[in-house]
Amino acid sequence: MSEKYYEGIGRRKTSSARVRITPGSGNIVVNGKPGAEYFTRMGDIDIIFDPMKAAEMENKLDISVHVKGGGVTGQTGAVMHGVARALIKMEPELRPMMRSGGFLTRDSRMKERKKPGLKRARKAPTYTKR
Repeated sequence: MSEKYYEGIGRRKTSSARVRITPGSGNIVVNGKPGAEYFTRMGDIDIIFDPMKAAEMENKLDISVHVKGGGVTGQTGAVMHGVARALIKMEPELRPMMRSGGFLTRDSRMKERKKPGLKRARKAPTYTKR
C-alpha cells in the first residue's frame, strides 16, 4: 500500500469524514462499502462528486472515505467538504474554483439546544390567561 494519496477532513453538523483520493477510475468506497450502497438517497452521490465535477476530474480519481457521526445529510456534506479539501492538497491552483463553488466553506449550522421552560429550542408552552 505504497500508493500516493491526498487526505482531507470534512465536517458538517455532527458528522466528520476522512477522505482519501488516489488516481483511479472514479470509484468511491465509504466505510468499506461501495458509495452507492452506503448513500442510497437520490442525489447524495452527486453532491459528493460536485467538487470533482467542478475540477473536471470525475473519472480520474478514486475516493476512500471513513465517515462517522450525524445522519445522512450531515455525512454527505462532510464527505463533499473532505473531497474538496483533498483536491486542494493535490492541486493548490484549484483553490479559487473550490472557494467560488462554496465547497471549502464549512457549513456551521448545528441543531440549537433546548432551553429550560420551553418544549424545544424555541417552542413555548401554550399561554393560558386563566
